Amino acid sequence: MKKVAIVQSNYIPWKGYFDMIAAVDEFILYDDMQYTRRDWRNRNQIKTPQGVQWLTVPVRVKGRYDQKINETEIDSDTPWAANHWKALMQNYRRAPHFGEISRWLSPFYEENSFARLSDLNRGLIGAICRYLGIGTHISSSSDYVLADGKTQRLADLCMQVNGETYISGPAARDYIDESFFLDAGIELRWFEYSGYPEYPQLWGSFTHGVTILDLLFNCGKSSAQYMKYVSV
Repeated sequence: MKKVAIVQSNYIPWKGYFDMIAAVDEFILYDDMQYTRRDWRNRNQIKTPQGVQWLTVPVRVKGRYDQKINETEIDSDTPWAANHWKALMQNYRRAPHFGEISRWLSPFYEENSFARLSDLNRGLIGAICRYLGIGTHISSSSDYVLADGKTQRLADLCMQVNGETYISGPAARDYIDESFFLDAGIELRWFEYSGYPEYPQLWGSFTHGVTILDLLFNCGKSSAQYMKYVSV
């Protein structure tokens, strides 16, 4: 039973995002959808002694209201990469596995060779998956022919990749028409994000919803023990 998930790319996503990747056979980055401002596409949170802090990748949006995620350009006129890496170093350099993770993570910030947000996100997602040993095939929706209609498009993408089960995040219950999957003979399942155990974390009370980098810096290869679908 081939399992498929279709999700927009996020910037250094939280651990639940990677559990969904690990739970399926093909993960399709849904980046030919319209870019949404003040969303997870270009930002995420880290922990600091003062509480959570946003790290936001600046993008060019002026006059580009209908641009797709994969068309969205990073604003290279700002030193965002240096600032993000400085923030990560300041807040995680005392974490047990900072040195190990920084060896493969720092080039994304110090070399900063990405012009588009989708490419940056996909590069970081791929690197994190490799570290965690997640072997799921990752593709892009732009690799396929897209049908019209919100739910019909998802079901059609599943059919194009021979998917037999579609795994969806729970927030999509508000708009998904399950009949399209039923008519296509595709099982629809809802992913469950609750029940995560706490792990050793810096800076005050525990917070689940921060970037997965928080987990990696603190737990290294033991991070899988605190996830649901990643093998230890």
